[in-house]
Amino acid sequence: MRLTVGELARRTGLTVRSLHHYHHIGLLRPTARSDAGYRLYTAEDVERLYRIIALRRLGLSLADIGTTLSAPETSLKALLDKQIDMLELTMARDRRLHHHLCSARDALAAGQSLDPSKWIDTMELMTMYEKHFSPQELKQLPLYQNPDARSEWSALVSAVQAAIDRGAKPGDAEADVLAFRWMHMIGRDTDNNPDFLMRLHAMNRDDPHARKRTGITAELGHFVEQAIIAARLAIFERYLFPEEMVRMRQNYGRDMYEWPPLIAALRKDKEANISPDDPHVCSLVKRWMQLFAAYAGEDPATHARIREAYAKEPDLRSGSAVDEDLFAYVRASIDGLAKAHALSGG
Repeated sequence: MRLTVGELARRTGLTVRSLHHYHHIGLLRPTARSDAGYRLYTAEDVERLYRIIALRRLGLSLADIGTTLSAPETSLKALLDKQIDMLELTMARDRRLHHHLCSARDALAAGQSLDPSKWIDTMELMTMYEKHFSPQELKQLPLYQNPDARSEWSALVSAVQAAIDRGAKPGDAEADVLAFRWMHMIGRDTDNNPDFLMRLHAMNRDDPHARKRTGITAELGHFVEQAIIAARLAIFERYLFPEEMVRMRQNYGRDMYEWPPLIAALRKDKEANISPDDPHVCSLVKRWMQLFAAYAGEDPATHARIREAYAKEPDLRSGSAVDEDLFAYVRASIDGLAKAHALSGG
């Protein structure tokens, strides 16, 4: 393939002026010549032009593009992957827009008027998520990708608020049902990713617009937290002695938001095939043991009963992102620490 500047401009949709500018600043120079001495673009030049356009669309300046292209690790595959990510995010937005346009068309066909605030709310909600998650992460966040999930959350938040208005208390049967439903949906709509969970929590905590859009007020959030704690304590009560439950009621849930970042870090190390005996993993597991002991105490028999409850009761694990594989990874690290302690004569 050998193309003149005019042919390349025509086939790519770029202007001759743009191509001349890229030539002038040294970003893209035609590397071949015709028999008559005219500069021609080769297949390699066309590939470089694709990289330039792709990087431009990713937001890089022309100066930064030049630096990037000069780096030996810049690969065409990496650029294609990034563009595919952007396209998939755009496609997801387009699907949501298609859904709303169809709803609007159906409403008009039924003689109903359109509420402009619904469109504004939708756009604001999309922007809200994009402030806290990268395009790649948004692809992996079911809550963002699935409009039905957001509708379910709206219904659940309304149900919790209605329960509060009726005077429901954490520990009531109705509150237990809502709490377990909340945790199930947390796991499902974050893809059991504790890092996503904490970012969603921070978004709602720190952004007044987020609280307004989700309906999760400080009061409602506190009610849900206490309801989750009460519902789980009711399960533990079936496995623990009364004197053990006294400590549990005093301490369980106190460090609720310490666990997700710890679990996220351990999952990351496990998925990277880092040994359970690695010093970094051991430091994380020591923190795990501290948080566990804070509510479980130091009695090994109590620990065994709590582990039995976790093993037999899915509702205790729902939404926590802790599965059997992670438990085994942590257990292996704990066993390694115990052996090292014994060998040291401690």
